[in-house]
Amino acid sequence: MPADGVQDYCEYLGRALQARSVRSQIARLNWNTDGWWKALRELRRQCSEESPDWVILQFTALGWSKRGFPLGAIAALAIARRCANRCAVVFHDPYGAKGKRLVDKIRGSFQSWVIRRLYQMADKAIFADPLEKIEWLRQTEEKAVFIPIGANIPDGAEAPLAHLSRDSRFSTVSIYCLSDPPNLYRELDDIVHAARMAASSGSSLGVTFLGRGTGEARSAIDRAFRGTNVSVSNLGIREPDEVRQVLADSQAMLCVRGPLYPRRGSALAGVACGLPIVAYAGAAEGTPIEEAGVELVPYRDREALGRALQRILLDESLWERQHDRSILAHRRYFSWDLVASKFEAFLNSGDAVRSPN
Repeated sequence: MPADGVQDYCEYLGRALQARSVRSQIARLNWNTDGWWKALRELRRQCSEESPDWVILQFTALGWSKRGFPLGAIAALAIARRCANRCAVVFHDPYGAKGKRLVDKIRGSFQSWVIRRLYQMADKAIFADPLEKIEWLRQTEEKAVFIPIGANIPDGAEAPLAHLSRDSRFSTVSIYCLSDPPNLYRELDDIVHAARMAASSGSSLGVTFLGRGTGEARSAIDRAFRGTNVSVSNLGIREPDEVRQVLADSQAMLCVRGPLYPRRGSALAGVACGLPIVAYAGAAEGTPIEEAGVELVPYRDREALGRALQRILLDESLWERQHDRSILAHRRYFSWDLVASKFEAFLNSGDAVRSPN
């Protein structure tokens, strides 16, 4: 809360499947408000009444537990297996969380066990990361597939002309979503430093914040930019169509919430709008998002971050190349129609052999 990326994923995927004449229905387990027994009984009722061909469980550790011990996901999949013909799991997180404290290590180990158990129970498994990047997964396993996630905004016009006719004397950089404290303050330091460098060329620069975490960080953002010659706009959470328009009216996107990786939905929204993206390296390499118009710099190298942003905003030919790369990557990997077609083909391929476990 107040945004739910997995809910968005299910809704966009469902619409894209419906366009392909594949009917789907979202079943949400409200365990956090109704309690586990009531939520699981409701799941059993829905599955029994619908008798679906497939139940596709969406897994993130914190989507199934407030404290990151997602045992309830196993119970839900066990119920679904009794009521549905076949079951699949979409792994939005392929690994357990990491941390230095003892409780974090225990939590991460438990999550890793749950992930492997869900994989054993599932008839098929969909990963949002390339399979070769998942160390624990046997590469010869036929029941697993890599299907990239789509952007958390609707597909639309792919070439926003506002970019191509922009006034080079003023540029807007979008920041879509921020982390919670304490990571928030590190991210703001990096953003302000990069913005100062980009503005030092003499052109006017604006930074637009929108999405999850930005409304709550309003005062911290104001303090961070105080005394700079950068104009700031904070829009908070907006409707998806408005998010698309804001991004389409920007010239670049900064992604500093850790190394860029292929499951970063906010970055994929920028790709869908043809934005050049400046981000930290370390996880995008060898994945489809690397083929988009991304400038990857060493992690936490703020000087390199600022120089890359400055190049994007000043070099028109570089901007156009990165814009074209983002458009092409969206068509090739991340459009919701393509994601839905891969889902349909994978679920219909061969005869899924039900795991005995």
